[in-house]
Amino acid sequence: MEILKQRPSRHPVERLTLLVLLLLSSVTLLTTLGVILSLLGDVVEFFRRVPLAEFLFAPEWTPLFAEPRYGIAPLLAGTFLVTAIALLVAIPLGLGLAVYISEYLPPQRRSRVLGILELFEGIPTVVFGYFALLFVTPLLQKVIPGLSLFNPLSAGLVMGFAILPYISNVAADAMQSVPRSIREAAYALGARPYEVALKVVFPAAISGIIAAVILATSRAIGETMIVAIAAGQRPTLTLDPRETIATMTSYIVQAATGDQPVGSTAYYALFAVGFTLFLLTLALNVLAQYIVERYRERYE
Repeated sequence: MEILKQRPSRHPVERLTLLVLLLLSSVTLLTTLGVILSLLGDVVEFFRRVPLAEFLFAPEWTPLFAEPRYGIAPLLAGTFLVTAIALLVAIPLGLGLAVYISEYLPPQRRSRVLGILELFEGIPTVVFGYFALLFVTPLLQKVIPGLSLFNPLSAGLVMGFAILPYISNVAADAMQSVPRSIREAAYALGARPYEVALKVVFPAAISGIIAAVILATSRAIGETMIVAIAAGQRPTLTLDPRETIATMTSYIVQAATGDQPVGSTAYYALFAVGFTLFLLTLALNVLAQYIVERYRERYE
């Protein structure tokens, strides 16, 4: 409301427009609060039945067993394993592509390449999931002994290509935002194009690049269909990429389509996992936004 008090407008339409824009800008905050409130009651009920220490530190996740255990560690391990594999693919390829787009492509070709990457982002992830299961896994099984049909390696490799545009596009924008005067100063000192790109522009845009990687990490952690189809749905506390695992998102899919009785502890466990996933991705997004704000303040 302070925006409306800064300068009295002579036109009521302008004041109404500002008010509408202010209300629309609050939709994101209200949506976030709505998600938290919708989960909070069931999450509290879950922790009334399951100690927080068991949830955080128990090594097994077996909610449907005769003696159920509710340790989220296997789901976290599976999530981080797939995400790590995806980032090992996406970070070098995405940053290399970002440098090429920002520093070497002419403006016309740059817009075309960015358009192609945006189209790549629009491919349904279920397509990537079946591509990993039916094409990548059979190829890897020929060279990696003991590789399960459902495994985090195939899922992570394909996910890396799925999140690659998030890194390349945001990182390219960050590098293009570096003032041209910095480039000209480097050229005046006799630097070569690749030295300007890697030793001047890249370090100058490091805050935006880090934000791009964090956003891609958040995207990978929240990915559902690729891991549900290709990585499996068996919670296993392991870091072996050949074994079948389950992630937080794949468990949510499995539980949401299962037959857990409403009001059971297994039913409330679904909300506890979802709330954990929400907090994790929210923290990463807030961190990325904080880094972007620092980056903007530095160069504006």
